[in-house]
Amino acid sequence: MNYSNRQMKSQPMIAVHDVEVTSRWFQEVLGLRSGHGGDDYEMLLDGDELALQLHRWDAHNHPRLGDESNPSRGNGVLLWFATDSFDALVERVATAGVNVLDGPLYNPSAQQREIWLEGPEGYRVVVAGPRNPNESDNL
Repeated sequence: MNYSNRQMKSQPMIAVHDVEVTSRWFQEVLGLRSGHGGDDYEMLLDGDELALQLHRWDAHNHPRLGDESNPSRGNGVLLWFATDSFDALVERVATAGVNVLDGPLYNPSAQQREIWLEGPEGYRVVVAGPRNPNESDNL
C-alpha cells in the first residue's frame, strides 16, 4: 500500500449481527460500494479506498471484537465520514427514510455542515461536508 506522505490511514471495523443488511444501508445512504460481500465480512469502499469494514459477531472466533451481549454499540464512538457531496447525501438520507438524529446543521466549531444519523444496529453515523468558514453567513 502506498500512503504517499501519510503515516496512518483509518480502516474502522464494526461488529454487526447482519452484515448484508448493514452493508446495503451504507451503500444506499452513504453511496459506498461493496468490495468483498458475504455473510461474515464486508469491505465497503469509497472509490478504491476502504471506508468501513463490517464483521459478523459470531464469525471466525475473534474474541476481541467486543461483547455481543452488551447492547451499547460504540457508546461514545461515532462513525464519522466526510463528503464533498453533502447535498446529495442529504437527498439520499431523505429517500432512504433514515432516522436523522440532528441536522442537517452547520457546526461553527468545525466550520462544516453535518448530519447525524441512527445507523444500523444502533451505531451513530455522522457525515460532514467540506469545511467552509463562511457557511454560517448563508444560514
